Amino acid sequence: MKWKNLIKVAFKSIVKNKMRTLLTMLGIIIGVAAVIVMVAIGKGAEKRIQDQIASMGTNLLTIFPGSMQSRGVRMGPDSGVQLTLDDVERLKREATLVQAVSPMVRSGAQLIGGSGNWNSSVWGVSEQYLEIRDWSLSSGEFFSSADVRAQNKVCVVGQTIVKNLFAGDDPVGQQLRVRNVPFRIIGVLKERGQSSFGQDQDDLIIAPYSTVLTRLSGQVHVNQILVRAVSLEQMESAQAEVTAIMRDAHRIPEGGDDDFTVRNQTDIAATAQETSSVLTMLLASIASISLLVGGIGIMNIMLVSVTERTHEIGIRMAIGARGHDILVQFLIEAVVLSLSGGLIGVLIGFLATWIVNMATDWVTVISPTNVLLSFGFAGAVGIFFGYYPARKAAALNPIEALRYE
Repeated sequence: MKWKNLIKVAFKSIVKNKMRTLLTMLGIIIGVAAVIVMVAIGKGAEKRIQDQIASMGTNLLTIFPGSMQSRGVRMGPDSGVQLTLDDVERLKREATLVQAVSPMVRSGAQLIGGSGNWNSSVWGVSEQYLEIRDWSLSSGEFFSSADVRAQNKVCVVGQTIVKNLFAGDDPVGQQLRVRNVPFRIIGVLKERGQSSFGQDQDDLIIAPYSTVLTRLSGQVHVNQILVRAVSLEQMESAQAEVTAIMRDAHRIPEGGDDDFTVRNQTDIAATAQETSSVLTMLLASIASISLLVGGIGIMNIMLVSVTERTHEIGIRMAIGARGHDILVQFLIEAVVLSLSGGLIGVLIGFLATWIVNMATDWVTVISPTNVLLSFGFAGAVGIFFGYYPARKAAALNPIEALRYE
């Protein structure tokens, strides 16, 4: 038989039992759609994490107090060692691969202003903070080095503060009491949304670190030091330079363990990327089980079809059809079933992904490569699970098949 006739006969056999065909394809449809949706959600999570890490500032190095490990014992930021303003000044003086440096002092506070009160976080930083974090203002201005030196009571606020205390109006020029200390709002930060840890990045106040240290926190050390390297290519060299300066500043002998930790933004991004990639693979693997179940369904129906059409197979063999023709015919039926289900699954997957996008704030990313792989895998499932029934049909004895009732 010619290929054209084989395909024609296969399509006629499939269309003859519409309900059975639909039920057979259902497993493939669900499997392909599930793979597309799950991978889109996983890829969306990867993109979200990448965007949020990028929003923390490019070329960023973060210095934490305390070594993460000392003599094989895992420690942490509460191991007794503190970072000081002297460390900050030394980095500014001696680091040649550093573009900007800012200490960070954190403190929680009750805010009173505008239409009520609100509990939020206060971050004390230097005038270079926005440059380090690649952040900008939606209105007003940021404080200057003169404000830091004079310990001026000025601040910029996040969008969450604006929404909850000032009803969304521009609060620039208004007064805000932080722990009963009056601050003048001079700027409003652009909205950033939630971080990868689920924290609201817009629920904060930023003020000069000198003011926060003397007026609010009452401490002499800083919680972190933020450093911006001169370029992404110089990140590793800048990290090594910063580590050497900090070791010298803390008088750590050669071979001794660091009493601080320098984290590279690239390391954080790589870890997050690896975690999200594993999540995407897990979701795709779970969804792929549906494809295998659909393949078993195809094999089941094809075996039933061989039994039902044994007499028909005998007639075709009797008038000249070879075993190879019968094998190809049944394989074509299995592949058409799986590819048709795959095509419908792709359309449903696109629709389901769009619904997820519209119904939630979750970002989804459909990868054309994954769509093609899902569709191709559906075809492969048809060939794999359709081969045994097709081989069984091709191996029938023509005389016995003609006698079959």
